[in-house]
Amino acid sequence: MRKITFTAALALVTFMVQAQDKPEDTEVWKPVPKVIQPGTSTNTAPSDAIILFDGKNLNHWESEKGGPAQWTISGGAMTVKKGTGVIKSKEKFEDFQLHIEFRTPEKVVGEGQGRGNSGIFMQSYYELQVLDNYNNVTYSNGQAGSFYKQRIPLVNACKKPGEWQTYDVIWTAPRFNEDGSLKSPARATVLQNGVLVQNNVSLDGETLYIGKPSYKAHGAMPFILQDHGNPVSYRNIWVRRL
Repeated sequence: MRKITFTAALALVTFMVQAQDKPEDTEVWKPVPKVIQPGTSTNTAPSDAIILFDGKNLNHWESEKGGPAQWTISGGAMTVKKGTGVIKSKEKFEDFQLHIEFRTPEKVVGEGQGRGNSGIFMQSYYELQVLDNYNNVTYSNGQAGSFYKQRIPLVNACKKPGEWQTYDVIWTAPRFNEDGSLKSPARATVLQNGVLVQNNVSLDGETLYIGKPSYKAHGAMPFILQDHGNPVSYRNIWVRRL
């Protein structure tokens, strides 16, 4: 009988374990973030900001595989057009300050992760969750204000469905050694509707739906906005390089 090396055996065991992983394995339901009522605020772009969306066109965005972005523009907002796929910014970023406003549908359809779901991916790989979590229960590390399946928000600062909300993000990109190994992880501070929901947290790696996150070396990358099938809208998107 042919002998199998330790490395090959380990690879086989790892494959078998991963094959049995389920999305539920990485869902965290407790603690549940305290619900608070956010204040009202607006945020106009400073003079050194790059305007990624001003409500007029999608010139700064493209489809996932290239070509024009196919989302709908109306009333100064762009809205997910189901089935057209994610869109990504044409420009790439590393460290930055991001301001973005979003609105989940006023008409409530679905529950849990099926209600007003989208997502904002920092550097294409790290998802800041967009979800309607106003009186809508889901796993804590998958609700609005979370870094999906990694960091639970400090509080639930969601407004009612159909109301405009804001994310303000300070992002420090991960750094990698010449051999591709991780030198320092990504870090982020996030305010939702003017309320601190992520306080200089570090991330464990790329966002995954199934399995544990890990890093792979990369540099500056685009923003990605997710098409999750729900008609979530965005407006007033600007970014400052840091």
